[in-house]
Amino acid sequence: MNHDDFIVPPDKGIALKDFDPEFTGKYDDKKEAAGKLEEDLKKLEESQGILYAQGLYSVLIILQAMDAAGKDSVIKHVMSGMNPQGVAVTSFKVPSAEELRHNFLWRCVKALPERGQIGIFNRSYYEEVLIVRVHPEILDHEPLPPEAKDKDIWKHRYEDINTFERHLTRNGTYILKFFLNVSKHEQKKRFLERIDTPEKNWKFSAGDLKERALWGDYMKAYEEMLNHTSTEWAPWYVVPADHKWFTRMVIADVIANTLKSIKLAYPEMTEEHKKELGAAREELEKE
Repeated sequence: MNHDDFIVPPDKGIALKDFDPEFTGKYDDKKEAAGKLEEDLKKLEESQGILYAQGLYSVLIILQAMDAAGKDSVIKHVMSGMNPQGVAVTSFKVPSAEELRHNFLWRCVKALPERGQIGIFNRSYYEEVLIVRVHPEILDHEPLPPEAKDKDIWKHRYEDINTFERHLTRNGTYILKFFLNVSKHEQKKRFLERIDTPEKNWKFSAGDLKERALWGDYMKAYEEMLNHTSTEWAPWYVVPADHKWFTRMVIADVIANTLKSIKLAYPEMTEEHKKELGAAREELEKE
């Protein structure tokens, strides 16, 4: 699988219309892709164990998408093989009063993964250049100084995000950013399924339709975000999301290959530790 097919090239403008939400490459159906997914899940499980034991690096996975694109599905299926002890999922909703009294990155900083851990952000600080851009009235309720709300606010936020992510990567955090690219037609299909399936009714709200009506504005905001924040140190992946089985497979493959690229190794035992192990063995054998 060529991951370059999904990467937004840094410093090169892309148009979302050029990314096909229905794309599945050489795979024709879910069964055909299941073997590849299972293979990558095994790699993830093995690499995660070494990542945790080594305790030097961390991985931050960011998922952004329109409603019903499959973020929860990715978290459920791709992370299923990992040890929960080393994975933390954080979902970001409407900022609280306390969070609004800080800079827009603050609440996400608190949830960053520790060394040895994998952190998953279901939405993130990117909401501040997406939903806030589509709904600029939200800025009226953010206690910011007037000069922070000028015409350059989006430019400044892109710069802040890029600098923040550069700081993280320089300090051992690998950042994987996925935009789940679902089509408007497929979103409609999934919304109807949520309405018609009683056990899925809780997933749908009237607000979902209001946001859907602003689809064009959101696509413009996403396109701007992707073009301004896909960097060499933290590129964006635009993942086709009309077929959930393909979305999961692509994301699992990217994560597995990223972990493989990290210099992971179990901690080397010092001579002192080896002596302690030998003494412990003798003690146990005496019982």
